Amino acid sequence: MAETPETPETTEAPEAAATDAAPEAPAAAATPAGKTRREKLEARRAERRGKARPSRTPEERAAERKERREHSAAERRRYRTRLKAKKAEQRQGRAAPEPDHAPEHGPGRAKVRQGIVVSDKADKTITVQIDIVRRHKRYHKIMRTSIKLHAHDERNDAGTGDTVRVQECRPMSRSKRWRLIEVVERAK
Repeated sequence: MAETPETPETTEAPEAAATDAAPEAPAAAATPAGKTRREKLEARRAERRGKARPSRTPEERAAERKERREHSAAERRRYRTRLKAKKAEQRQGRAAPEPDHAPEHGPGRAKVRQGIVVSDKADKTITVQIDIVRRHKRYHKIMRTSIKLHAHDERNDAGTGDTVRVQECRPMSRSKRWRLIEVVERAK
């Protein structure tokens, strides 16, 4: 008689196990492989642990790192020498490039402008008007503008109406950053 109550217990245990497995089934069915993301990650970690290298001494690890660095440095050197040779070949095939500016307007050279003196009233200073004519970048219309510069005239040489050439220089006053080079043409 004691055996009969045990049988229902044994029959109930598999049912309980089936109900425990039921909540996991939807999560497993959510991924195509049948495993959850966490299970896949743990499986990969276990694989890596199985493939793990035998433990090495710090000196062995340092030697391996040094060897890898030297190998990659040698590859970089080879790549760069090939690249330099290729670029040199391409340069030989092309004609020498023209400079982007005229020789008198290179870097480090002072700007030179030509204009007409509109005022010589101040002592050792002239006001020069420079007319600029250029084409608009997009609309290609000819645009005319003018600017006025104050230039240093040490000998008070230039008069109103003269055509003069001025050159950029150090600041001589609050508004003077140019100096007179020559009088190109005198006013009549």
